[in-house]
Amino acid sequence: MPKTATTYQPHLLDPNSAQPQPVSPANGRSFKLAELYQLLDCQTVDVVRVSEALILIIDDEGKFRKPAYLNLLATYVWHQHQPEARGVDCIVGRAILCHDQQFR
Repeated sequence: MPKTATTYQPHLLDPNSAQPQPVSPANGRSFKLAELYQLLDCQTVDVVRVSEALILIIDDEGKFRKPAYLNLLATYVWHQHQPEARGVDCIVGRAILCHDQQFR
């Protein structure tokens, strides 16, 4: 995987889709809160560290939605990079996988 924010293509991981969807920050560099709220269809976000450079930006209140949709792809990515999370927690709702420099 590319190590710089300028070369990493962020992806929207939607629990209702089997395929990650490429997304880009409106300004071409980093996501702002307003656009994250729109992309994730939420009002509060949280950041889950995946690796030294990659993060998942998630709907912080996704588990409280009715219905709440388990995000298998985001959970799988998280568990692959952070095995201590396996069997402990999961990601619910939409998520964006991006370089940590792409969220400012």
